[in-house]
Amino acid sequence: MENQTEVSDFVLLGLTDLQELQIFLFPLFLLLYMANVLENGAIIAVVLAEPRLHKPMYFLLGNLSFLDICFSTVAVPKLLAGFLSERQAISFAGCLVQLYFFHLLGSSETVLLAVMAYDRYVAICNPLRYTVVMSPRACLLLAAATWASGFLHALLTTVMTSRLRFCRSNRVHHFCCDVKPLLDLACGSTRLNLTLLNVDAAVLGLSSFLLTLLSYLYIISFLLLKVQSQESRKKAFSTCTSHLTVVSLFYLPAISNYMISFPGLPSERDMIPTLMYSIITPVLNPLIYTLRNEEVKSALKTFLNRKPFP
Repeated sequence: MENQTEVSDFVLLGLTDLQELQIFLFPLFLLLYMANVLENGAIIAVVLAEPRLHKPMYFLLGNLSFLDICFSTVAVPKLLAGFLSERQAISFAGCLVQLYFFHLLGSSETVLLAVMAYDRYVAICNPLRYTVVMSPRACLLLAAATWASGFLHALLTTVMTSRLRFCRSNRVHHFCCDVKPLLDLACGSTRLNLTLLNVDAAVLGLSSFLLTLLSYLYIISFLLLKVQSQESRKKAFSTCTSHLTVVSLFYLPAISNYMISFPGLPSERDMIPTLMYSIITPVLNPLIYTLRNEEVKSALKTFLNRKPFP
């Protein structure tokens, strides 16, 4: 007879149970998290402090940096605590809270990357109308729409997960409370949850990805067919390459995690792409933008050389 005892807490199994590997991974992920906070914090500070960066592109970049800091903060502290304790327990309510913010921030970043692609499309293909289309009011509305879409996605995911009954094992094969490893532990049918997960991921994730792809198809065709200056092409392509690199680093592991499902495969395979877009990518994003953007590098140098008490 199946055990019907309700689960009141979960145990996060983390990345590995090998003590030797945990000793190596703890300082590694601690350094990655500190680098994430310092790099993205510097981007936010420079965008706020430097008047020359008070533009829509950098307003969106500041939002991306803020999302990256929060996104890693949801997962990394719990991951680091798991390296220091043998049993990494989390309450049912705490698990749902982590699930909610993980999906809120991840889905908001998905939409924000599409908004950033649209910003580049307007700036390159319609430069005369750029200040009108991407006005401060429009930027605020786009940022609000980004957070609102993430809020609705996370709310749906969390509510549907909270309605499940967990009466089997409470051992989560992951380093954080994500929806797919939790569905593996649920009693009864999870078909409705899986269907909603796939539909929601397709609507939000795939539509954002297609909007990004369409924006860059227009940009590339415009640059190749209508821009004759090699210098202008090079400058535009440099900006687009940075954003496309960020998009690829985020979307590819996210698509493999949420949009490509293989029933029967262990949930441990989902930890690698989750590590990529929640921990590794946030560290790389500021480097990608600053290394290829002369305006950001110049503003950053000015900001760092500024005397704190003139």
